[in-house]
Amino acid sequence: MATRKKGARKYGKAASKRVESAMKKRNKGTLRSGKGGKGGKVTSRKQAIAIGLSEARKKGAKVPSMRKASGGRKKTGARKKSAAKRK
Repeated sequence: MATRKKGARKYGKAASKRVESAMKKRNKGTLRSGKGGKGGKVTSRKQAIAIGLSEARKKGAKVPSMRKASGGRKKTGARKKSAAKRK
């Protein structure tokens, strides 16, 4: 397990403020998803946090980059080798 330095913040203060404002908008019922807020009303807590972090990233706040989504099993090189032998 990777250990962080003691006292080092993973997220900056600006990111915290963005998430806080997104949560307030969600609680008020005015937070909307999509580009320019043209999507549906956000009711999910997780989605509100994601929107806040996304806004913080765009503004250049200290936020870790998004994790890559795992797309199931990785393809192995074995198939490529057998296809090359046939030719």
